[in-house]
Amino acid sequence: ADMGALAGAMRRLSIEKLGRREWERSVKAVDQLWAVIRGTIEKLDLPYPRVRLFQDGLPDCGREVQIVTDLANAGSPNHQVLLFLMGKGATLMGTESADLLLEEYQLAQQILNAQGFGEAERVQARQKSLSQSLLGKRDRYIAERINETLGEGETGIVFVGMLHSLEEHLARDIQVHYPILRPAHRTCDVLSRRGLCPPFRWAGRYRENHFSLSCRRPARQAGDPHSRG
Repeated sequence: ADMGALAGAMRRLSIEKLGRREWERSVKAVDQLWAVIRGTIEKLDLPYPRVRLFQDGLPDCGREVQIVTDLANAGSPNHQVLLFLMGKGATLMGTESADLLLEEYQLAQQILNAQGFGEAERVQARQKSLSQSLLGKRDRYIAERINETLGEGETGIVFVGMLHSLEEHLARDIQVHYPILRPAHRTCDVLSRRGLCPPFRWAGRYRENHFSLSCRRPARQAGDPHSRG
């Protein structure tokens, strides 16, 4: 119920800032973006039973599937893509610390409870330092989840907001690829174990406040210079 109230407040502030017509265009553009992301992932022809899905805002809590299903049924195109990939055999992973997400929620609640867009901007400005610190903690947690759970012979797809910066926290033998857009404007990234990921050449024409990563840890072959003895 609280998340629904926040979603309503966010919609109100967005409409106040953009105007209803521009807000509706933005919603349509987001839907189109996720259609592109879904189509791009499909073209990879991944071995889905060996795929792990990571999603920002999704706590590591044991109720991940129910949360994603509820949000997908509520109309979230991001979570509808997750359900689609799960239907193909991909495994959904709890991605974030519930405690850190609670802190993030409390900060967002202060902004979205503001009376009007101007006040919301002032609240956000006061929170800037704390928000940046919290984002860094979330990035480290997400990256550690990837480092710990992505197994050899597996691929991971990670959907995160564009303010996140995971690469510096990933294990050294994970390679990062940006199949759609580079970090400042990216929508989909690819992670793989060193020297083991095929090149990706995807064209990206869309900008939005989310991007995705996918990670691959293939089984090492005998004679591979990076194989374990």
